[in-house]
Amino acid sequence: MSTVFEKIINREIPAYIVYEDELVIAFLDISQVTPGHTLVVPIAPYENIYEMPDDLLAHAVKITKKISIACKKAFDADGIYVLSNNGEAAGQTVFHFHFHVLPRYINDDVSLKFVNHMNDVTKDEFKKRALMIKEALL
Repeated sequence: MSTVFEKIINREIPAYIVYEDELVIAFLDISQVTPGHTLVVPIAPYENIYEMPDDLLAHAVKITKKISIACKKAFDADGIYVLSNNGEAAGQTVFHFHFHVLPRYINDDVSLKFVNHMNDVTKDEFKKRALMIKEALL
């Protein structure tokens, strides 16, 4: 079954496309969390970042930077969120990899809150967590 992004790519449903090349497409997110909220999506339907080939991911990041600069300029944004939800637990709802380029403003109503647990983690636990990641890189 096709995702909504595949339907946009195949021009089966309309979208406000702002950029397209042979590898990626960028279009306005229908939710428009803030003005200019844009998605950068690979043409090929990889479900998440874990499946993305490195060269395609690098190109998507390059275009995401280009779109970020354009959105900041076009909408006079104070900053830009670049987000990618990978997996249901991370909030992914369309299972076709994509980046959100979300213009941000000093007093906007967007909330993405990270809770600081720095004082709850011992030095030994930090070392253990770092080691777990290093070992998983092998």
